[in-house]
Amino acid sequence: MIIDMPDTTAREISKRLLRERDEGGAIALGRVLTLIVDTGDHDPEHAIEAANDASREHPCRVIVIAKDTAAKADTMDAQIRLGGDAGASEVIILRPGRTVDQHLDTLVMPLLLPDAPIVAWWPYEPPDVPSKDPIGRMAQRRITDTSRAETPGKALRRLAEVYAEGDTDLSWTRATLWRGLIASTLDQPPFEPVKKAYIAGESTHTSVDMMAAWLSHALRVQVEVERIPDAPAIVQVRLERSGGDIVLDRPDGKTAALRQPDQPEHRIALPIRHLRECLAEELRRLDPDEVYGEVLTKGLAKVTA
Repeated sequence: MIIDMPDTTAREISKRLLRERDEGGAIALGRVLTLIVDTGDHDPEHAIEAANDASREHPCRVIVIAKDTAAKADTMDAQIRLGGDAGASEVIILRPGRTVDQHLDTLVMPLLLPDAPIVAWWPYEPPDVPSKDPIGRMAQRRITDTSRAETPGKALRRLAEVYAEGDTDLSWTRATLWRGLIASTLDQPPFEPVKKAYIAGESTHTSVDMMAAWLSHALRVQVEVERIPDAPAIVQVRLERSGGDIVLDRPDGKTAALRQPDQPEHRIALPIRHLRECLAEELRRLDPDEVYGEVLTKGLAKVTA
């Protein structure tokens, strides 16, 4: 069900949701959090689709703020999506005019689920300081995605300068499987120290930077980064040890080959992660990601921009 509400207010939207709940059943029961999505002046549909998919694991109320440059300065249009058009969530799309969007916190406050955690997500350009953004101040977790920023590398390093507990970036989440595989190989004999690490990947993909920062921070070694235009995200990690190198190679973005000394080559399914998978992973935890914070603030400085 899709309900269009032109030239409306947050109070009217809240009343309409209550009316739909009375007429169609308790549509808000079982919601575990409120997800506020600020898409700026980008098309919000891609983010809404990812949020709907993630909501099947984490039922939530999704409030999408999509700036409407064509709207009148002091008005707001809205749309409510329920049922099959909203996955396992309920989606409220707000399109505020130029004057209204200057007070986003007061705009969404009447629409928040009572006594439920709040997560903020910026699918495109992150704010200068997420924890001090009007939406960010309301949230326990703040999710950015520097890989979609206009200048990904600069955006990631700016986040390192203003990091606060509760921040995270999907560039870190996209490398979760790589970190798990590398860590598991180092937990096996012969337990030799790593002398140097090497990582290759797409030239502007910030997961490459975060993976290099993690290797540098965790192993206390020099990390060499090769940036390859048009590569499918991360394509290789190599760890140099006295007894032979550990190499995890994924040239096609789908299947990885793990090569270790005195062992046969292992083929591992390692596809590029979809946005919905990364978002769902981040919604599983509402406590600060301390490892991400350390890698971002301490390890990233050792990686060549």
